[in-house]
Amino acid sequence: MPDVGEGLVEARILTWHVAPGDTVTDGQPVCEVETAKAAVELPIPYDGVVAEILHPADAVVAVGTPIISVAPAGAAAPAPAPVRQEVLVGYGPRTDGAALPRRHRTAQPVAAPPARAAETAEEPRPRAKPPVRKLAKDLGVDLSRIRGSGADASITREDVLAASSALREAAAVRPGERRVPVQGVRKATAQAMVASAFTAPHVTEFLEVDVTRTMKLVRRLKKTGSPGDIPVSPLLMVAAAYLTALRRHPEANASWDEPNQEIVLKEQVNLGIAVATARGLVVPNIKDAGRLTPAGLAGALRTLVATARAGRSTPADLRGGTATITNIGVLGVDTGTPLLNPGEATILAFGAVRPKPWVHKGALAVRDITTLALSFDHRLVDGELGAKVLADTAAVLEHPQRLMMGR
Repeated sequence: MPDVGEGLVEARILTWHVAPGDTVTDGQPVCEVETAKAAVELPIPYDGVVAEILHPADAVVAVGTPIISVAPAGAAAPAPAPVRQEVLVGYGPRTDGAALPRRHRTAQPVAAPPARAAETAEEPRPRAKPPVRKLAKDLGVDLSRIRGSGADASITREDVLAASSALREAAAVRPGERRVPVQGVRKATAQAMVASAFTAPHVTEFLEVDVTRTMKLVRRLKKTGSPGDIPVSPLLMVAAAYLTALRRHPEANASWDEPNQEIVLKEQVNLGIAVATARGLVVPNIKDAGRLTPAGLAGALRTLVATARAGRSTPADLRGGTATITNIGVLGVDTGTPLLNPGEATILAFGAVRPKPWVHKGALAVRDITTLALSFDHRLVDGELGAKVLADTAAVLEHPQRLMMGR
């Protein structure tokens, strides 16, 4: 299992694309795995024939563990693995293929051996690596009651976790409940949100914004066609406005270096977009989004969202974000207090756009109104700076025409 992302220690195999006996070529995807950050396909780095699949689908495998065996093309079929035979402790298994004289369990009863011999003929110790044994001890799992699914019937980490889960369910069965293992993207999201909530001092500021002109512009461009056939949407307009505000206030595009007690100012804005997927919430980002034209930003946004919803975001897509937008308005939510992604200074929540009574040019009128909520790390962004970023984002949305004229 290769390390497909920074700091990852394990991945879950989602599906195999090959089977034993299949011919594979260098670079061919052979399986799809889910890491803590994304689902990715793994290519094989060899030409040859699949000899053995070492871990089944749905298995969680540590980085560095072999998952597939490939023989050179045209090589003779591998010889059957020698049968491991149980012997007295200290002598090890016989592996030369020669038969060992042994008594079968179905044989007729024989005279009882001396007590010491009886002790050495007990059931062998369950096969498991030290980390697996420690995990079993921590979870209170009896390894002798587990049938191993690993090589040579060894007990794996997944076997222990499954046994622990079964024990918990048996001990706390309640009508109307269902337990779902937390793993992959959902597990990573949970860990990141806990880390964010308890390390960065969050502050959230709110602002109601008249986006009537923005919504009219979006509807008009969708109807008549935008310059360069830009896929225009309210989210695109909010993203462009947010990038404008961050360009005006670059000190808000930063991160906190705790070990060195330094503020790290970022020269480019990698704009993250929160996307709900079947595997959980992911936040891929558009690299150096501030340099893009409206057409380039629109295309990047469309590709990013489509890739994420298809479950094809790569770890590189999810790394390095500096600011994020969460579009809660599509769910009918007016506002909220979004949690920062770890390592980022700001996150903007875009609420639902609703017709509301509003004072416009000195008279009461019905206007399209939304609420923007900006959460920020108070170590990096004080109240004044946060207010300026939020106000400048709102100002662009109130007068959006210049966004479509290029930069």
